[in-house]
Amino acid sequence: MTDEDGWRLPDALVARAREYAAGGGGPVPVPRVAATVVLLRPADSGFEVYLLRRAASMAFASGMYAFPGGSVDPADATADLAWSGPAPDEWARRLGRSREEAQAVVCAAVREVFEETGVLLAGPGGASDDDRRALVGRELGLAELLSRRGLVLRSDLLGAWARWVTPEFEARRFDTYFFVAALPDDQRAQDVSGEADYTTWMRPAEAVARYEAGELAMLPPTIVMLGQLSAYRMVADVLRAAADRDAAAAVKPRAEVAPDGTVRLKV
Repeated sequence: MTDEDGWRLPDALVARAREYAAGGGGPVPVPRVAATVVLLRPADSGFEVYLLRRAASMAFASGMYAFPGGSVDPADATADLAWSGPAPDEWARRLGRSREEAQAVVCAAVREVFEETGVLLAGPGGASDDDRRALVGRELGLAELLSRRGLVLRSDLLGAWARWVTPEFEARRFDTYFFVAALPDDQRAQDVSGEADYTTWMRPAEAVARYEAGELAMLPPTIVMLGQLSAYRMVADVLRAAADRDAAAAVKPRAEVAPDGTVRLKV
């Protein structure tokens, strides 16, 4: 989905964008590398995506509908873990990162979706909710969890889709890789993270329509990705398309302030 006039910003970000455009706002934060996963499941004559609304207590994107995700743990870069599917070297090519950095990004995708939904992209078998809570509390690392349970990270379940870098005016910035993943047949997503106050499954086209009607608040990467996904009919179509996507090239939106003070985000 594109918008020639740019995307509207949440009210909470408008003042900061204006301040930055006027030469204020302080130093520009260095983006933290992050990973986000769009879970997909079949629905009647199509598919749905898993959306969560960030709780008001969250420091980033509070009140916004988004996908599960979070920052990369640098410790995952050199973790020794069992791996299935495309190897870190292949992910390095797809993501435009070193082998170690790419491994950490993929691990972050698997870890974050497990922490926030209880869905574990690993096998065979699964892990307990106690394992998930230990992971959230950083009492346990992903590699240790997989090793303890005799699990293999399933990177073959992930498809790299896009990369977005948070605009310079924001106080918290991320260099985020967006992945798609089919919900495993034997698992279901649950609201278990405490970072969301509402979760739902929704068809991409419906989410876009509700955003345009002002019913759902979203940041540009989310609504753009939903618009792109709405062009596909089935989960398998999305996964095939992901293989040809360029997830290494970063989208770097910027804020433009019109003479009347209106702020729009443009690429």
